Amino acid sequence: MKTADLVDAHDALVRFCDLPFRHFGRVTAFWGPIATVKCFEDNALLKACLQEAGNGRVMVVDGGGSTRRALLGDQMALLLQSRGWAGVIINGAIRDSREIDTLQVGVVSLAITPKKSAKDGAGQRDVAISFGGVDFRPGHYAYCDADGVLVSAEKLA
Repeated sequence: MKTADLVDAHDALVRFCDLPFRHFGRVTAFWGPIATVKCFEDNALLKACLQEAGNGRVMVVDGGGSTRRALLGDQMALLLQSRGWAGVIINGAIRDSREIDTLQVGVVSLAITPKKSAKDGAGQRDVAISFGGVDFRPGHYAYCDADGVLVSAEKLA
């Protein structure tokens, strides 16, 4: 699966997320049905969701674009790996980037920061979220590689 090929073959069906993402982990390309979490500088809800079976889904996190506090670190990345998530796309920051780079996970975020998040459990899950000019809806599909992040209502790969 290459996002460039998907755009060439299905341009009318895909939307491109226009944000300057950074890529982490050994999985360089991933895709799957979307699951969502909306949270701001608090990752307790995200952690609870990642503890569930991923079943090849892509977790999309709207952290409001904040790069002040990390929404994912190495321990939560281990959950991605062990619970069967295809990958995670974060409109926000991560930490423990060197450790994450050694794991069989796909992680995309805006930035890295050493500061951990709050743990109050604030946020929403399984809701439509928007960032980078794209609507991410649970059950739609996300496609991610080094060239970018695409979203489609239909399964294309």
